[in-house]
Amino acid sequence: MAASYAEIQGMEALTAPMSETRTSDHALIEATRSGDEAAFAEIVSRYKSPITNYLYRFLNDYEEAVDLAQETFVRVYFALDRYHTQFAFSTYIYRIATNLAISEIRRRKRRRLLSLTGLYQTEEDRDTEFQPPDERPRPDANLLEDEKSRMIGRAIAALPEKYRVAVILRDIQGRAYEEIAEIMELGLGTTKSRISRGRGLLKEKLQDYL
Repeated sequence: MAASYAEIQGMEALTAPMSETRTSDHALIEATRSGDEAAFAEIVSRYKSPITNYLYRFLNDYEEAVDLAQETFVRVYFALDRYHTQFAFSTYIYRIATNLAISEIRRRKRRRLLSLTGLYQTEEDRDTEFQPPDERPRPDANLLEDEKSRMIGRAIAALPEKYRVAVILRDIQGRAYEEIAEIMELGLGTTKSRISRGRGLLKEKLQDYL
């Protein structure tokens, strides 16, 4: 079930940088390793909205985003002993979330291949490809803004994965180029190129509508 435009705006507002006086992520991780469960609860509180929003934009499916956000924190918790504090924790958690999202996209493609492009026999014993009807809602003047948000969401979700990650992290999450490069495990030049190419593809998808 897709979230409303207002809900997404609210989630994105929560991605703004927090006060510099807060306890560092690394300090919270070390406290968690020492058995302080409240420290990990603070990590979850700090990253829950940004990670859920990131996954929602990636998948265009709010309920799936919530589920994968929970799975992200579970994986982080059980891998704390393998986390090295010389790397930014935000890079680490976004990398885990990204890998989970890509795995989900690939599972969807496999399911779609089986369910939507399978051939079935007609009464005349001819092979016919199944084409489901387009049941997307028609635009309504009173819901123009919501329709615009849904259109943008669909366009982002239609980008190839390598460009989708780059565009969401930079233009929606506001992450620095250097951090995006680390999350994607790419060079800085390649990362900037992917962001630029992703923006171009997104513009092409939206130009007729906008």
